[in-house]
Amino acid sequence: MSIFRAAARRLGPTRFLSSVGPLLVPLDRVVSRVTRGRVVALGLIPSALLTTRGRRSGQRRDSPLLCLPDGDGYVVIGSNWGRPAQPAWALNLLADPAATLTLGGVAVPVRARLLDGEERAQQWARAVAVWPGYTAYQRRAEGRRIHLFRLEKV
Repeated sequence: MSIFRAAARRLGPTRFLSSVGPLLVPLDRVVSRVTRGRVVALGLIPSALLTTRGRRSGQRRDSPLLCLPDGDGYVVIGSNWGRPAQPAWALNLLADPAATLTLGGVAVPVRARLLDGEERAQQWARAVAVWPGYTAYQRRAEGRRIHLFRLEKV
């Protein structure tokens, strides 16, 4: 693990990163676009670029996210930095589960499925092991249950 990745994991649970992190997302989107999805989350955590269709606008929306490989699919976590509202991309997936996931510059069409029950609990444990900040995000989410989605290749 690089020193930068280790530092990011230590900063992850802090309120500082929760307030500064969202300000970095536009920069992350630019870096992702320029590198055609080869560099996401500034290379600090296992990440991908999720492209959804805006539920109101119908326009393409790109979101850099932590992404966990899971067999032949992937899991993404709607933490929204621990804010009380669900992230827009999660609401977009609930409205239209068809999306594209770009990993290492390769775009893959996917279909999202909201996780629940034991499957959600297992994936939540995996997510927290990769990014300990999720535990703090859940505490700060003011009772909102953080959505986890499994993205299955189409």
